[in-house]
Formats: sequence, C-alpha cells, structure tokens
Amino acid sequence: MVVPGALGARHPEVVRLRRLLRRRSDRASERAFVLEGPKLLAEAVAAGASLETVYVTGDHEVEVPDSVPVRVLQRGVLERVADTVTPQPVLAVCRAVDVPLADVLSATFVVVCVDLQDPGNAGTILRSAEAAGAGAVVLVGASVDPLNPKAVRASAGSLFHVPVVSGGDPVAVLGELGRAGLRRLGTVARDGESLDDADLTGPVALVVGNEAHGLPPAVDACLDGHLTIPMVGRSESLNVGMATSVVCFEVGRQRRAGGGRRP
Repeated sequence: MVVPGALGARHPEVVRLRRLLRRRSDRASERAFVLEGPKLLAEAVAAGASLETVYVTGDHEVEVPDSVPVRVLQRGVLERVADTVTPQPVLAVCRAVDVPLADVLSATFVVVCVDLQDPGNAGTILRSAEAAGAGAVVLVGASVDPLNPKAVRASAGSLFHVPVVSGGDPVAVLGELGRAGLRRLGTVARDGESLDDADLTGPVALVVGNEAHGLPPAVDACLDGHLTIPMVGRSESLNVGMATSVVCFEVGRQRRAGGGRRP
C-alpha cells in the first residue's frame, strides 16, 4: 500500500539523505548529517540540536518540536537509504554540531585524536569522554569524520553533549592547547609514565593516535609527556577506543577524589 504523500526512493530529499549518509564531502559542504533511530533523535531533541526534517516509515510516531517537519517514506525506501543492515524506523537530518577550537580553549580536560581512522572508535571515544567529564573532543589531521553515521551511532548521543572540534593541523592545534595552559600527554603502549602514578588533576589534553601507527613523530615531539596503561595480562596493548576510555575515567576519578595517585 502506498501512503499518500510518502516519499519514494527518487525523491530529492531521499537522494539527499543517501548522499549525507555516504559522503563526508556532502556533510561538510552542507553542514548537516543524518541521525538514525528514535534514541538518537530523542537525544538530539533533549539537547536542543537544530533538526531540519524527520523521516519515518509507516505510522511510526515521533516527538519533535512543532517547527520540525515530519515526512513519511514509502515502504522499502528506508532499507535502501539507511546505513545499517536492519534500519530503525526513523531518520533525521541535523545541522552540524562541531565547534571551532577557540570555543574550547577554556576547557581543562580535552581529548585529542590524531589520524584516528575507525568511526566506531571515534564514537566510543566521544561517549567515554563525555561520560568522564571531558570539556571537548578534538579530531585532527586525517581523522575520521565524527559525523560519519557509524561514529554517530557509536557515540550514543554523546556528540550532542560534549563539544566536538573537527579538523586542523595536529601540531598547530596542540600548540594552541599548550598556550591555553593544558599539559599535553600522549598515550603510548609502553615506556610512558604509568597511569597509576600520573597526576591528572590539572588542565590536561590527552592525545591519542592512529589505530595502527600511533602518534606521528611531529606530534610526539610537541608533547609534554607520555602515559602508559599498566597491564598484567599477556596483551601488549588495548584498542585505541578502549585505552582512551580507561584514561578518561582515570582523569574523572582523580578529579572527583581531588587527588592524583591511587590510594
């Protein structure tokens, strides 16, 4: 059954949805991205994000401000457009949420991702950083787009609750953070200061690198120190998303406790 007024696969709005989901260049030029699912939509509404249009299948109901138009998609269109194998019944176009670096220079806890490639890792870092109380997440160099649909899903809505800076030369960005008074600490698999011994209560920028190659030499040279997570098992290192989460929560723990080293 065709719902009167429902949008088909060739409708310009549906074509735009597909482009925004698949092309970083389109997201960048239009300053917009796509949310998938009612939970992410609810997070966006709760955060007061700027929503353009919501798209639903069938008679699915959503709660959005009256100013946000809701459009119905024809049967089967969502499966052809969405980024997941089993798509949820809601898509929404949202205005970009990233901010300029100047807006976060007053933060005392920042996570900097250099050449991070996997969107799932980016989303995990956003989620952990926000939960641990970070003031910003900065993705620089050749890092993945934080508005990539997989990154957006993995963030579980955290990108609406922690400032996100996207783009910039890593050395230049770290220079700005250093001048703002943050101690820039790179995470490394070995030979850094043990996380058990590090005092992370002061202004700090945690710097994490590429999944395969870590931090490039140019970035490593402008850091104020290195951190290593102590491990007693046989694993040599952790996934960058997991490692960043561990360090973020140690920063949060120390700040809640008002002290540095573990008791």
